[in-house]
Amino acid sequence: MRVGAFVLSAQFPGQGQGEALNRAVRTAELAEESGLDAVWLAEHHFVPYGVCPSAVTLAALLLGRTRRIRVGTAVSVLPNVHPVALGEQAALLHLVSGGRFTLGVGRGGPWVDLEVFGSGLAAYERGFPESLALLLRWLSEPCVSATGERYRFREVPVVPRPDELLDTAGPEVVIACTSPKTVRLAAEHGLPMLLGMHCGDEEKAEMVGLWRTHARAAGRSAEEIEGAAHVSVGVAQIADGRAEAAETLVKAMPGWLRQGLGAHVTVDGRPRSMRDPVEYTELLCGLHPVGPPRLAVDRLTATAERTGISRFALLVEGSGDLTATQENIQRLGTEVLPALC
Repeated sequence: MRVGAFVLSAQFPGQGQGEALNRAVRTAELAEESGLDAVWLAEHHFVPYGVCPSAVTLAALLLGRTRRIRVGTAVSVLPNVHPVALGEQAALLHLVSGGRFTLGVGRGGPWVDLEVFGSGLAAYERGFPESLALLLRWLSEPCVSATGERYRFREVPVVPRPDELLDTAGPEVVIACTSPKTVRLAAEHGLPMLLGMHCGDEEKAEMVGLWRTHARAAGRSAEEIEGAAHVSVGVAQIADGRAEAAETLVKAMPGWLRQGLGAHVTVDGRPRSMRDPVEYTELLCGLHPVGPPRLAVDRLTATAERTGISRFALLVEGSGDLTATQENIQRLGTEVLPALC
């Protein structure tokens, strides 16, 4: 079982953006020191829900500050960037880090980002498959051209070539999946899924089952299907008792969720609904390893058994406080990880 930290660079009420970013960097450093497997970096624009606008840029910094831990994006929002530009950055980080970089990509949402970056609503609603296919070609072929609806250019060489590193073909790529359509797309490409913290074990198990069905239909091998390293995103808060751990999150997270999620603006004015922040926090406490170490071990083990997923990205900064986050990561590393298979 592989357990990593999910870092949102969350700006809690009363905090500055620099404080949120400093906590994100320190969280990654502590994750390595505490024996975690990976750190996963979120990316958002124009909202305090997360103040890191470029997960690949922050990943570059953290790969330079660490020596062992994997660093991944969770996720780089593909409709906002050119797939070739993202592919070049991913190849660069893969090569200079000795293969420790994972590129997570996703569709994002129908946010004002699409207007600011000039990609438009079509990039979100229709363009993701084309962008993903071009990105994957860039990471696997020596020369690439494009004749698609959105991207058209003559053949150019891939520099640097991501497959020049030892025996690896290139950086690992995972896809954030929130719909059956995206699950099918991930399966057809044989790519692992990143499944969100709002999903319970039953829903994640169904998505894994659907992925396997589509992967078989696409001709993926049994070995590839069984070996797919999907990632389950969750929340972790370790304390001596469950009530204490849940209280820490219920005190801090609703204010952040209300402020952060409420700041999202749709590009076309479409109405949007938002979960009740307190109810959502309580839901997360019930789904994930929030409580004493033994409960955390049991919940992670149960999720792995029910879903077939053995790789986790756990939000550890839910307290909003650097000192509390540091203690949380250290307890996760010393009291939970040793008890996991």
